[in-house]
Amino acid sequence: MKKILILLIALQGALMATELKELTINDTKVAVVFEEGKYIPIVSIQLVFKNAGHLSTTIDGLADMSAKLLNEGTKKEGSIGFATKLDAHAIDIESNVGRESFVIEISALKSEFANAVQRTVELLKDPNYSQEALEQIKHQKIGWITQKKSDFDYIAATSLRKILFKGNALAKPYDGTLESINSLKVADIQNFITGHLGVNNVIAVVGGDIEFAQAKIYLTEILSLFPKVKMRQLQSIEASDKKELLLLHEDTQQSTIFFGSPFYYAYDAKDQYKAKIAEYLLGGAGFGSRMMEEIRVKRGLTYGVYASLRRTKSVSYLSGYLQTKLSTQDEAKDLIQEVVDTFVKEGITKEELEDTKKFLLGSEPLRTETLAQRLSRAYNDYYYDRPLNFAKLQLDKIASVTLEEMNRFIKSHKELSDLSFVLVTAKKDK
Repeated sequence: MKKILILLIALQGALMATELKELTINDTKVAVVFEEGKYIPIVSIQLVFKNAGHLSTTIDGLADMSAKLLNEGTKKEGSIGFATKLDAHAIDIESNVGRESFVIEISALKSEFANAVQRTVELLKDPNYSQEALEQIKHQKIGWITQKKSDFDYIAATSLRKILFKGNALAKPYDGTLESINSLKVADIQNFITGHLGVNNVIAVVGGDIEFAQAKIYLTEILSLFPKVKMRQLQSIEASDKKELLLLHEDTQQSTIFFGSPFYYAYDAKDQYKAKIAEYLLGGAGFGSRMMEEIRVKRGLTYGVYASLRRTKSVSYLSGYLQTKLSTQDEAKDLIQEVVDTFVKEGITKEELEDTKKFLLGSEPLRTETLAQRLSRAYNDYYYDRPLNFAKLQLDKIASVTLEEMNRFIKSHKELSDLSFVLVTAKKDK
């Protein structure tokens, strides 16, 4: 059965046409992740600018506000006027930002995509660098930040980052503070965009009902508008192993617990499949995970508990969360520590490994059934310096990995037990 599953996955992969292409813009080579798909007449282009995300700026919230300003249309037509032009042709042009990258996405029906490219050119030539646009996005952002003051998940998550990454970029409130947002000027955003979005740090992701020859024409027209920018290197960040505990007293009727620890693991390690199996069994498998089994099923302390092994270019660490009753928060916290300690000390069972193999191999086709999923996977492979068939190679290794190999891997990561906790709990009685 296992061999049949692998064969089916390999056959599906062979039918896919995701490729890594390249074009030259202003003497600069640009990588293009490309797949043509004629199933529906839609085209999408994503421009992903490396090292231009939250972690690339010293002003809290600047990267996010820069993306929001690009969503405010052109200075000539304004937000409403530009949006009306897009809506008339069902065109979507949107910018967003993550920790490491800044993304501009253009999508439309095939019949309207030339129009979408022209609107993108208009936007890039004349961004809405106006005080009116800035005040509008400031107003929205300040409202969002104010609302988050009563979001206990947000409070716990940001507080945990401050503990785990003290003194590093990840500890900062990269969504912004009331002070940092109020102090932003149009020039700050303009300098960020012109200094971070360049033809020399972009990866293009193109998919849909389009041939590469036509995609190349569109990309050349758009990317020629970008300058060359200073290449930035991501700072390597390591999570704290100090096992800290922070109690935050709020007006709440239940306890929110966030936890995290170091995970000493390289983003470009060849045995990612081992981390994937370990993550699945520790806290990522729902009812199949150790945490869910011990904390919810056996003791009923929560509706759900989750943990993941986050692995990016800048940082690798364990993070997780749960909610529980105020009366059981200490028990839940201690049990999280116990589950991780036992996992690292004893490893996993043969039955757990075989069940995990069946799930990961059997569910693989669901992860590549859409064009967007395949493009996203191919982009990640390129971004993380992997071959485009990396997932297939990892599946083969999942199928053949032994219990001894997995337990040797798990037991070698004793740092996972160096957990820090943030508990949002009730205010103390006066």
